[in-house]
Amino acid sequence: MIAGVITTCGVIAPATAWAQAFIYNQHQSRAARPKVIGDNHMLVQATEVDYDYNNSRISAVGNVQLFYNGTSVEADRVIYDQKTKRLHAEGNIRMTDADGKITYAEILDLSDDYRDGFVDSLRVDTADQTRMAATRADRSSGNYTVFENGVYTACAPCKDDPKKPPLWQVKGARIIHDQQEKMLYFETAQLDFFGVPIAYMPYFSTPDPTVKRKTGFLMPGFTSNTPFGYGVEIPFYWAIAPDMDATFSPRITSKQGVLFQAEFRQRLPDGAYQVRVYGIDQLDPGSLAGQPGDRQFRGAVDTKGQFALNDKWVWGWDGVLLSDYFFMSDYRLAQYKDPFGSIQSLPTEAISQLYLTGVGNRSFFDARAIYYLSYSGNQNRVPVVAPVIDYSNVINSPILGGEFSYKTNFVNLTRETALFDPITTLANTNSLCTTASADPMARLPSQCLLRGMPGTYTRLTAEAQWRKSYTDPLGQIWTPFASVRADAINADISNQPGVSNFLPVGDTQTVRLMPTVGLEYRYPFINVQPWGTTTVEPIAQVIIRPNEPGAGKLPSADAQSFVFDTSNLLAVDKFSGYDRVEGGSRANVGVQATTQFDPGGSIKGMFGQSYQMFGMNSFAVADVTNTGIDSGLQNPRSDYVASLDYSPNRTYTFSVRSRMDEATWNINRFEATASANFDGWSVAVTYGDYAAQPELGYLTRREGILTSGSVKMASNWVVQGAARWDLEANMINQYAFGAGFVDDCFVLAASYVSSYNYSVGSAPPVLNKTYLLTIGLRTIGVNSVNF
Repeated sequence: MIAGVITTCGVIAPATAWAQAFIYNQHQSRAARPKVIGDNHMLVQATEVDYDYNNSRISAVGNVQLFYNGTSVEADRVIYDQKTKRLHAEGNIRMTDADGKITYAEILDLSDDYRDGFVDSLRVDTADQTRMAATRADRSSGNYTVFENGVYTACAPCKDDPKKPPLWQVKGARIIHDQQEKMLYFETAQLDFFGVPIAYMPYFSTPDPTVKRKTGFLMPGFTSNTPFGYGVEIPFYWAIAPDMDATFSPRITSKQGVLFQAEFRQRLPDGAYQVRVYGIDQLDPGSLAGQPGDRQFRGAVDTKGQFALNDKWVWGWDGVLLSDYFFMSDYRLAQYKDPFGSIQSLPTEAISQLYLTGVGNRSFFDARAIYYLSYSGNQNRVPVVAPVIDYSNVINSPILGGEFSYKTNFVNLTRETALFDPITTLANTNSLCTTASADPMARLPSQCLLRGMPGTYTRLTAEAQWRKSYTDPLGQIWTPFASVRADAINADISNQPGVSNFLPVGDTQTVRLMPTVGLEYRYPFINVQPWGTTTVEPIAQVIIRPNEPGAGKLPSADAQSFVFDTSNLLAVDKFSGYDRVEGGSRANVGVQATTQFDPGGSIKGMFGQSYQMFGMNSFAVADVTNTGIDSGLQNPRSDYVASLDYSPNRTYTFSVRSRMDEATWNINRFEATASANFDGWSVAVTYGDYAAQPELGYLTRREGILTSGSVKMASNWVVQGAARWDLEANMINQYAFGAGFVDDCFVLAASYVSSYNYSVGSAPPVLNKTYLLTIGLRTIGVNSVNF
């Protein structure tokens, strides 16, 4: 008998490794140090080692540690039988394999190549935090392991009480692990929550925790909706190859039959794409009489992809094709991505597009053709954009000592039917808007707007800009700037009823030129105190340019949205798009103050006003959508605008935006937002108060509160919600809330969302209510119920 630390050396074949290791160790001195040479060599360490020559049996006793081929075994006692080539271990066994899987047991009996044997009273912990336990496990053929009275879970044990049952676990009279197929098969299984059985299954299978993707059935899903009744989805996942897969998700409905759903995905070296197809042969289309879904076959195709040409250029597409525009909403196929991650409404349209995008160090290019697919039935009023192209570039070298940049935009869009917007109670139908009249004033712009012109509209815009900043000895900053913009416009407007009241019909070509020169002045005053630094900066801007050519007489597609506030007070052109260009000479003045506190936090405020010095005021000229009218800029002296942002730390933020009448100081627009974000909860509140704007369709004052928040009730419980309260009508007209439990092994989420569905014509939107319940077990699957 030799006591102490003993080691192997030399090359030892795997089949006889245990025997040769023990034999060789008998001839080592007590002073030999542990060493491992090569992958097949073994290290044996124990308090004592005993060799029985008569029975060819070697025993290691006391704190035994064996290391071989990436696997280690720790035990109180280890016996190796040379005749049977079996390894027997007893007491406090811990075996760790090369993949990081740890097996704890009291008795272990295995062949020396680990292919066959049994383990009693075992527990297995894998590298991805899954766990199995059984009274006994038998291993055969180096592939199958059968766990008797097995338990499987992906939940960590309770830190305070490790013996406490995990949050969930699956028990089986037998659990069979097929290592080659990487599958777990459960026989006579039951699902426990906190040790209480809640579901029984005679048999089910799931990939083992090492599998990231594998062919097989996924967790079923349940949903319900009036058009199809109740439905159950049974998804089947097909791992076709390492770079492609497919999912088939037939939905069996109680009213309309089987809805076929399939998705194919492939990843290529330079990108990826996917295709989804839907189809159903409806059993009872008559239940949808009078609706677009009153047809036997309904279906859709949805595809998207993106590929890189090189490190700067990508191209891709999005495509949607529907049998009818209500198909997606009727079968609830286009809605919430994550029932507990974000609260969102049903979409009102889909986008089909083909695009090419390039990004350089100082340049940007984007070209795309877009087809908007309306879910509300107004397809003939939605434009087809083919194409829209944007390019911008900032020259790297100074020109005349300043920065020179240029940009271009090209757009071509076609609309089949005019889109009118009746904006008063008198014009509650389109009849007044479509009444033709030889008198242009008969269009009554305060009652109707032309949101979309029928026909084809093409515009090419090119603009070059130059600016340079000087700082004089007094610290004053002078920034002269100049730009020139040219637009070539062709409008082929269809002569549909009422259109001539807004725009000249027929084919019209226009060239629009807008040169601009200006000067911006800033004089920052800086005050440094022990508690922080304050900067007060008066700002003045003078812009000289001619009147806007063709103001109010040209189509406007991308410049219909406009809000005047401090964010665009100093903008040279305040319109939001290219279809309108600001003209006339203007002065913008304001003062900006910023304080940065040394302990952290900041406060920033701005106040200012804009003046029309001479020439025509573009914001006082009505166009087909009345953009700029009643915006606060329509008068020679604009409304006052102010803003204040305060962040005392990373937890709280406060902001206020306001626009006040320049004569009466009455508040025409006011917004205030406050938010707080703690470790356990977050909340955001926005208050809005907006004066009536009859020319834009807002006949009465609007006032409301939008709130959202989430609260972490416990370590894993979260409650969140959002609501919009209309203070004028004194009612909550839209809201959503949800609650859920989320941890490393289990997700339970329930949410309710109210949203609006928009129907054809002038019918009011209908409030849609959706309930969603999601249950997810890590490594097992996720199941959703939608109704």
